[in-house]
Amino acid sequence: MLENREQLQEILKKANQYARKQAKDSGASIYYIKNNKRVREDAEGNKFEIIFDARGKRQEYEYHE
Repeated sequence: MLENREQLQEILKKANQYARKQAKDSGASIYYIKNNKRVREDAEGNKFEIIFDARGKRQEYEYHE
């Protein structure tokens, strides 16, 4: 069992870094939600907000934090 919250935070941080590196190395995008927005980040680090219109059509716009 983990001794404290800080250890868990460090493990999760390392797992996130590893997943991002694997995606970047393979040229894949990663998807996540930030500030209640769907975000796609490509292998070069470009970020796009994903929006679905009333008909369900997917659109992407450059994401600014």
